Amino acid sequence: MASLMALLRTSGLAPLTLRGRAMLPIVQGGMGVGISAHRLAGSVAALNAVGTISSVDLRRHHPDLMDRTRDLPAGAPATQAAKEAINEANLEALEREIRAARELSGGRGLLAINVMRAVSEYGPSVTRALQSGIDAVVVGAGLPLDLPDLAKDHPDALLVPILSDARGVQLLVRKWERKKRLPDAIVIEHPRLAGGHLGAAKIADLNDPRFDFENAIPASLAFLRSAGLEKEIPLIAAGGIRQFEDIARVQALGAAAVQLGTPFAVTLEGDAHAEFKRVLAEARDEDMVEFTSVAGLPARAVATPWLRNYLKAEPRLQSVAHVKPRCTMAFDCLAQCGLRDGLQGWGQFCIDKQLASALNGDVKKGLFFRGVGPLPFGDQIRSVRDLMAHLLTPWPQPA
Repeated sequence: MASLMALLRTSGLAPLTLRGRAMLPIVQGGMGVGISAHRLAGSVAALNAVGTISSVDLRRHHPDLMDRTRDLPAGAPATQAAKEAINEANLEALEREIRAARELSGGRGLLAINVMRAVSEYGPSVTRALQSGIDAVVVGAGLPLDLPDLAKDHPDALLVPILSDARGVQLLVRKWERKKRLPDAIVIEHPRLAGGHLGAAKIADLNDPRFDFENAIPASLAFLRSAGLEKEIPLIAAGGIRQFEDIARVQALGAAAVQLGTPFAVTLEGDAHAEFKRVLAEARDEDMVEFTSVAGLPARAVATPWLRNYLKAEPRLQSVAHVKPRCTMAFDCLAQCGLRDGLQGWGQFCIDKQLASALNGDVKKGLFFRGVGPLPFGDQIRSVRDLMAHLLTPWPQPA
């Protein structure tokens, strides 16, 4: 840790300060299902940065919890009992992962939980994480206007929404002000560059210039300055960050730090299978595809065999979309699901099943979310420390 902080001091970059604690200006993004669990988050925090556990379906890292929730009966009323059993197993897994990450971090850095606003267990996941002593709650995939209410009994926990433009920043801050709570930081995620679910209404909006860091960061800061909040709410730029120069550029625009997902996903400490890491590390930008997720949001992933076949079949699947009597996985992981609820224009597949296949390295069946841009070490799988050192080291510029 000391060597990385020394590297930061000589780099010219500014540290990220949250609640009076100075850290590396690097946040590891939350990635589900199970891609960022305790091993990755704890390793990042141990180096005095922000490590993030994704809350989604963490039972998949715990064989006993999988055994408990395997072969559950289907059909009402058993479906409700199965859903409750799975949800409770995931909350128990969340507690375990937070404890394990805390032990691994040695009390250094900060530990965050990332919860998608679009998941049905958003509220219980936030509550259980707070009860388990998580340092920060990060929420994306929807506006978390109710997060201050969920965290009202935990005033010391950091609350961090993920937004994509200045309009979203202004709306959320004004709503939260009425609840007597402000964001402790805001992640500004560029939907044209990030992986997974993206912060735009539809695929056609991904290239809207309002999302460019050169527009979104200064505009967000202008609003915060006008509200007298510029010094109270640091901005964290996310999407396409790969090297020192990217951090220097967004800090020059006024951001305090950066958030990265894909480069951390492929580290040695990443919680996914080696084949998952290989697929992401070897993928090029031309291998990426944007599509509408089953959550109704634009998403970006590697065009693996399953995804190519699904996109070919999507028009036919959309044409016969209809409300299902129950979730095919007895899980109801999303508050609104294109497959279960028969929503035309939304994805028509089970996202939990496909993401779990990716976690386990099943290249034929998995959905592999990835951000754009070549990775810092190409197709090499390196350590979290190596990645941090790379990000903090200026590289010689060509003449």
